[in-house]
Amino acid sequence: MELDNREAGPFAPPCRSILYEIRGRRKSLPPKKRRRSIMNILVINAGSSSLKYQLLDPASGVLLAKGLCERIGIDGKFTYKAEGKQTLDAIDIPMPTHSEAIQAVLDAVADKDNGVISSMSEIGAVGHRVVHGGEAFNKSVLIDGAVLKAIEDCIPLAPLHNPANLTGIRACQKVMPGVPMVAVFDTAFHQTMPARAYMYALPYAWYEEDKVRRYGFHGTSHKYVAGRAAAMLGKPVEEVKLISCHLGNGSSITAVDGGKSVDTSMGFTPLAGVPMGTRSGDLDAGILQYEMNKRGMGIDEMLSALNKQSGVEGLSGVSSDFRDLESAAGKGDAKAALAREKFAYEVRKYVGAYAAAMGGADAVIFTAGVGENDKGIRAAVCQGLEYMGVKLDEAANDVRGKETVLSTADSKVKVLLIPTNEELMIAMDTAEIVSK
Repeated sequence: MELDNREAGPFAPPCRSILYEIRGRRKSLPPKKRRRSIMNILVINAGSSSLKYQLLDPASGVLLAKGLCERIGIDGKFTYKAEGKQTLDAIDIPMPTHSEAIQAVLDAVADKDNGVISSMSEIGAVGHRVVHGGEAFNKSVLIDGAVLKAIEDCIPLAPLHNPANLTGIRACQKVMPGVPMVAVFDTAFHQTMPARAYMYALPYAWYEEDKVRRYGFHGTSHKYVAGRAAAMLGKPVEEVKLISCHLGNGSSITAVDGGKSVDTSMGFTPLAGVPMGTRSGDLDAGILQYEMNKRGMGIDEMLSALNKQSGVEGLSGVSSDFRDLESAAGKGDAKAALAREKFAYEVRKYVGAYAAAMGGADAVIFTAGVGENDKGIRAAVCQGLEYMGVKLDEAANDVRGKETVLSTADSKVKVLLIPTNEELMIAMDTAEIVSK
């Protein structure tokens, strides 16, 4: 089957222009044309004391400006970057709350000299990343009172993230009254999983009363790369079976059948699945009792160890950064080499399991920091998958961060490198919902 770059699935009808961003051809669109966009979308990812932002034109995929607000509630640091404009790097701006941070963003993007829009009217909507939507949301939604209440109800499921996401939403509502707001959930894409995939073999009351089930995360990323993969395969996303490997400091593998998530490696929390930078991934729960009794640990201390002291960092004793592990392994560090080998092995097991779950696969996708940039990990994952029709092209695999077909021409299952773009996916979802 010949691969091409025809658009399919969620990337039609403005698909051709979206490739400007995907392929890094931002300069192909003249500045004046950029400013005449029908709808620019401000994408917000709020943390407890930080706020990441991007201003995008979803119709063309062009990134107009991006930056970061840090140390909110302390002293305030502001970063702003826009092509052809002066970069503001961690300058001091008072930000006692997220409202002042949002105002700093708006002032910057509409600034007479360094801004990228002429007035606030050119921002058509705001798309908010929200980590957990529970079972209440299987797609992105326009934010109203009921949606805010539902996000609040999910706080016990994401106590570190949902409160911060709510803070960002309310700050935008205060500073930008009347501008439509859309919530894009990390968990929504996985709500298509069947019960056999999302249920745990635990007392059923735990699910009914406490909502204990597999939720999955990185949904926006998996949805984005699935759409791109279908386009590269020249088929509608509804007609392909894909295994999406989002590999980074946090990693998850997802089985995507017909454009829908049917299983994913992360579970009730982002701790499950493959080993990650500092997270353990799957393990025997009996280890917790054994080590807690032996070391006199409480449950909070144990969970801290599983989340922050485990993974490839815990196994190697070197670092959570795969570049550091590669360097150390190259110098003969056996534990660093083991950590990389263990990571690739666990990813490969999930790929095989998901191919079995779907009855085959058309492509394996590598994305996110490690997936996009570590050719050694990609090669190690693919090694041993020849039985299912995977043939990696070593020359093609010698690439970083570029949308590429990594498999040989006769590979039955294609191997694709697709840089993720969660912000663009959020902007596209937001524009689609607001336009309706």
